[in-house]
Amino acid sequence: MTTPAKTRLKQIEQKLLWLACWTIHNANHLREKSPDGLKVGGHQASCASMASIMTALYFTSLRPQDRVAVKPHASPLFHAMQYLAGNQTREKLEAFRAYGGAQSYPSRTKDVDDVDFSTGSVGLGVAITAFASMVQDYLGAKDWAKPGPEGRMVALVGDAELDEGNVYEALQEGWKHGLRNTWWIIDYNRQSLDGVVREGLAGRIQAIFGAFGWDVVLLKYGALQQQAFAEKGGDKLRNWIDTCPNQLYSALAFQGGAAWRKRLLDDIGDQGPVTALIERRSDAELLELMTNLGGHCIETLSETFAEQAKHDRPVAFLAYTIKGWNTPLAGHKDNHAGLMTPAQMESFRQAMGVREGYEWDPAEGLDMTPAELDAFVRQTPFFAKGVRRHGSPHVATPGPQFLDDKQLSTQAGFGKILDALAKSDHPLAERVVTTSPDVTVSTNLGPWVNRRGLFSREDMADTFRDQRIPSTQKWGFSPKGQHIELGIAEMNLFLLLGAAGLSHSLFGERLLPVGTLYDPFISRGLDALNYACYQDARFLVVGTPSGVTLAPEGGAHQSVATPLIGMSQDGLASFEPAWLDELSILMDWSFDYLQRDGEGDPDERTWLRDETGGSVYLRLSTQALEQPARREDEAFRQGVIDGAYWLREPGPNCEVVIAYQGVVGPEAIEAAGRIGTDRRDIGVLAVTSADRLNAGWHAAMRMRKRGSRGAMSHIERLLSPLPAHCTMITVIDGHPATLAWLGSVCGHRTAALGVEHFGQTGTIADLHHHFGIDADAIVAAASELAPGRPVRLVNPI
Repeated sequence: MTTPAKTRLKQIEQKLLWLACWTIHNANHLREKSPDGLKVGGHQASCASMASIMTALYFTSLRPQDRVAVKPHASPLFHAMQYLAGNQTREKLEAFRAYGGAQSYPSRTKDVDDVDFSTGSVGLGVAITAFASMVQDYLGAKDWAKPGPEGRMVALVGDAELDEGNVYEALQEGWKHGLRNTWWIIDYNRQSLDGVVREGLAGRIQAIFGAFGWDVVLLKYGALQQQAFAEKGGDKLRNWIDTCPNQLYSALAFQGGAAWRKRLLDDIGDQGPVTALIERRSDAELLELMTNLGGHCIETLSETFAEQAKHDRPVAFLAYTIKGWNTPLAGHKDNHAGLMTPAQMESFRQAMGVREGYEWDPAEGLDMTPAELDAFVRQTPFFAKGVRRHGSPHVATPGPQFLDDKQLSTQAGFGKILDALAKSDHPLAERVVTTSPDVTVSTNLGPWVNRRGLFSREDMADTFRDQRIPSTQKWGFSPKGQHIELGIAEMNLFLLLGAAGLSHSLFGERLLPVGTLYDPFISRGLDALNYACYQDARFLVVGTPSGVTLAPEGGAHQSVATPLIGMSQDGLASFEPAWLDELSILMDWSFDYLQRDGEGDPDERTWLRDETGGSVYLRLSTQALEQPARREDEAFRQGVIDGAYWLREPGPNCEVVIAYQGVVGPEAIEAAGRIGTDRRDIGVLAVTSADRLNAGWHAAMRMRKRGSRGAMSHIERLLSPLPAHCTMITVIDGHPATLAWLGSVCGHRTAALGVEHFGQTGTIADLHHHFGIDADAIVAAASELAPGRPVRLVNPI
């Protein structure tokens, strides 16, 4: 690297550090400190440890096709860089962490600048880069895809983030799939939120990454240190650095040059050459030398990145840094959330050559004019093409694939609908990619996989088939395959769905990811599911089998809370169909919904923001149900999509309404028939999505508060004709709170039946009776709550 280039990059590095620290300091709402005066969410120290790494990476190494997950606490540094590139505004920086301002952690959906991956939930932003690289390989193997030049998926990682288990789950999955084009740059500042990391972590990191086939590159010494090591006595200094405990190194970095001198002379002085090496340097020069670690040396970083860019193997860079480097917070164990005092900030401003009143000027304090700075930034390859968000054309759906089965479960129906799509030559079929955490067959993806194959960058034969051993599964791998086989970790499932669900934006080619897992195990991957939805990734997740209806498996495999997860998860439309015709309609609608990217104006019919699109969750069952006569009229289809329709419409004097969701539909129908002998106008409400009904109801109420007096949601239109004395009974194989709120819509007395506790083994009839979600329980509730004579035939012979 030439001296002028090095000088310019050092100036950029210092400018970014200044802007990041000033952004935090300027945010008045951060100045309210707790009693100890330190604990505020500023992250100035975290930005300081990353300044050199991010400068070298973005301004010497990255290309437009590369994608970066930025360490969460380095967000002010990232926003500062985007500000110099013209992708972030001063107004947003001034409002950092305030309403409408730049986000505390980089966000694809909340920030205006060029965020590739949202970060914040620790470890997930790291792991998703591996899955994004796998998705890039998947697209690169398809004849129909033209994703552009291969990029490198880069994660900026805090060393404490490596405590997260999802990081290691991703490492193993990457090894199985021949991971390429992935860099994880570890900010090894040896500090976590509450202290200093244990000794020997660096060696453990090298061993673990090496075991999974990664190259591990140490960035321990900067150019100044390497020059000092070449002097006489330099070997003694290097040995001292290598054996110095983490806590001591951090403490000396905080104390400064005089402390370094005393400690070094006490430990390795009186040895001739090394003493002279130390004494030749002033306190300031000694401080600069001892803090010139590899992660703070632009020259070392740039040269190392350039060398590693010559191949596509995954690389873990272990970059030694000092948290708070070049600030008064350097090395202090409490600096994680530390904020410089006004006096410290004033000294820092003067040291940076920034005049008071010019703090936000991009070129202030630099030996460059604003025009020269702007030209330098905009000519950097990574920033040359502006914001790097792609798009992909909408792919039309084939329409609902209705089934003729007289008795079938929704899980089996899902498999048959996908199989019908697999057999077709419809353009949408080639965009579908399926995945599952080691439950492909038991979630009925087998027929799809048999027709479309498993994906691998290289052909791998099905040995059982080659040996003529009978098997229902054809497990051949090839680049043409459309199923990505995963291990059992549900976190990896949702990370892959998130990466594949962003393919249109990251790589310019749309995928329609479909993931299946056992419904209770959604909770295992909930953090990654939430993370994927927060990024606005688009995917269809199928949770099956669900509920205590999975009776013989026992409580560990029976889901209770997942309907509430579906209702509460932003960015995810949740459905639980009971019948095959509902499922057919919903799957076709889902493939369209995944692709929508319209404005957020709500549909005034439902007050749902359907045009924005999102992801979809289908909660399915293994219980085979006798199917009602097929309904295909438009009103029925729309009701299924909107969340509910009348299976048995009530009359004007209705006394009881049974509202059910999912597999308990036959129980509700039976109970309605039995109640009908002693109650008038029994209504049966088929709920396909408590989530969408609830969301529309709340949205309509908000609109009425804002002056739209006529705003009415779908559920309000369905229930408002009911007389006030009508009793509502809700029933679901899941938590009763899922439907209990229906009584609040129009003020009807309600009994909510459902499951609140872990189940046990038994038959479906045993467990439905035990939890009070069978026809007897519904009839009993009607007899107890609805006025009139006792309902007969509560327990018919």
